[in-house]
Amino acid sequence: MHTMDDLLRIMATLRDSERGCPWDLEQDFSTIVPYTIEEAYEVADAIDRRNFADLRDELGDLLLQVVFHAQMAEEAGHFGFADVVEAIASKMIRRHPHVFGEKAVANADAQTVAWEEHKRVERTVKGEVDSSTLAGIARGLPEWQRALKLQKRAATIGFDWPSVEPVFAKLHEEIDEVRAEFARGDAERLADEIGDVLFVCVNLARHAKVDVSQALRRANAKFERRFRRMEQLVAEAGERLVDKPLEAQDALWNQAKAEERTEL
Repeated sequence: MHTMDDLLRIMATLRDSERGCPWDLEQDFSTIVPYTIEEAYEVADAIDRRNFADLRDELGDLLLQVVFHAQMAEEAGHFGFADVVEAIASKMIRRHPHVFGEKAVANADAQTVAWEEHKRVERTVKGEVDSSTLAGIARGLPEWQRALKLQKRAATIGFDWPSVEPVFAKLHEEIDEVRAEFARGDAERLADEIGDVLFVCVNLARHAKVDVSQALRRANAKFERRFRRMEQLVAEAGERLVDKPLEAQDALWNQAKAEERTEL
């Protein structure tokens, strides 16, 4: 059975200037970032599919990304893997005084507020001058995720709709504004209004306690599944989907959709 130390040695060997892997030696932080993000999404996909064999493998792939970044940082004299472990262990203890200390917390919502306060104090200690409630929200996040974090952070000081009904009303308002901009033909304003619709959709999901990423992954999977079934149906008839008019394609879509309902 291999250990964490084995993995660290493997990564160091891959990056060895004399006997390492040419591909691994060519990489830097920027080139590895896309793989890190991809592996995180593959972990989420395995969880969605409830495939725990795949989840084990994907978690290993994600762990390798941490080890890879830490190895490059150690080579550059910034920090090592042990420092990464120390940083996260200390942070978790520090941000959970109700577990590892004497403080008490009423519930999960109260802990969320306390967590953000811990983060604010940490930013102050680091000398960060941005005192906004929205300070510290990374700009490198996928925009839907950043929208969610902005909304959650604003909600910690009470800037939030009290129920889902005003969110529905706002969504209808923003859709009407999109329609108006379509009619005017101003591309820049149209982009702004569509962005507003997407922002409100994220807010709607938040109020519904629906994971935005998971919901979109499910919608993507549903579309792909039904579209592939359409292709299969026309192939079985010796035809091609591209040769079908839109009305016929819609009929095939409805057939694929009906088949799924029958299987449920």
